[in-house]
Amino acid sequence: MFQPPGFIDSDHPTFICKLRKAIYDLKQAPRVWYHELRQFLMAAGFQNSHADNSLFVLNTGTTSLYLLVYVDDIILTGNQPALVDQFITQLAQQFSLKDLGSLTYFLGIEVVPHRHGILLSQRRYIQDLLARTNMTGAKPVSTPLPTSPPISLHSGMTLSDPTEYRTIIESLQYLSMTRPHITYAVNKLSQYMHQPSTEHWALVNRILRYLYGTLDERIIIHCNSSISLHAFSDADWAGDKDDYSSTSAYIVYLGRNRISWNSKKQKTITRSSTEAEYRSVAATAAEIKWLCSLLTDLGINLQQAPTIYCDNIGATQLCSNPVFHSRMKHVTIDFQFIRDQVQTGSLRVAHVSSNDQLADALTKSLPRFKF
Repeated sequence: MFQPPGFIDSDHPTFICKLRKAIYDLKQAPRVWYHELRQFLMAAGFQNSHADNSLFVLNTGTTSLYLLVYVDDIILTGNQPALVDQFITQLAQQFSLKDLGSLTYFLGIEVVPHRHGILLSQRRYIQDLLARTNMTGAKPVSTPLPTSPPISLHSGMTLSDPTEYRTIIESLQYLSMTRPHITYAVNKLSQYMHQPSTEHWALVNRILRYLYGTLDERIIIHCNSSISLHAFSDADWAGDKDDYSSTSAYIVYLGRNRISWNSKKQKTITRSSTEAEYRSVAATAAEIKWLCSLLTDLGINLQQAPTIYCDNIGATQLCSNPVFHSRMKHVTIDFQFIRDQVQTGSLRVAHVSSNDQLADALTKSLPRFKF
């Protein structure tokens, strides 16, 4: 470390200043700020969530306050508006803050009140992305990806400058927070960021055309919804024609509300569709276990065990069958993880028809009607 220019002491040229207070924009500043805020909240009676370190909960009988922090942006809500206002005043006495009123915009996500709950949208984010890529007048399409030909690493000619491709893909990754329909497409095209081609670039433009045609699409969070957790788990066995890996996907619902979804390429090659589906169920079970922990921190108790719906009969039976199959020895950790939860009654795995498998759109390209 070196002393800043102009502050060097001629008598002690090797001496440096000791940092006594974190200065804004230093690398360690966000961590120090979080520590300071956390100490204040804990002293005020809040409990730090074990499932999410950025969540703080205050439960005192009939009173509930929830505070979510992202660096220096804070969302505060509760079941008593007067208490929320009182705590904002208390927070302002300790820190310099700006009260923006009711939540309307947070980290690129628009929040719109609705008679059935709230609407979440990234419309402005999409408009900015379309304007930046000169796609505001593009011809809309009904699906993010075509069903054929299959996407490959070696299709098309390699782009001379992949910078724009990578920039747009990164923007689309953030956009999938409120657009589960593009999750698979973004996941697929993210796999070629190291060597994008003209074919991959054309598919990126197709996603932008799809977004232009569905600009007003939103996600609704229903306020009158049951407190039951269920998920749809699916896998596309050996769908990647470059290395024959599979794609896992899940969608988790809290009552009628979609609260979590994911599409991810499996790290290992599976030897059967049952194995691929079983690994997907294991990933879904891990997500549900985390969500159960988060709901517990929020003071919400589930009335019944969560359910995972899988359209593979072999994988469904394997979850509850106590007999360990020799062909599944190499997935023993996943096997024990799911089976223990099923046997204790904390999780249920059920079969669902492939026609009703909602996670299907997150594992492969679908024709327009099915999509």
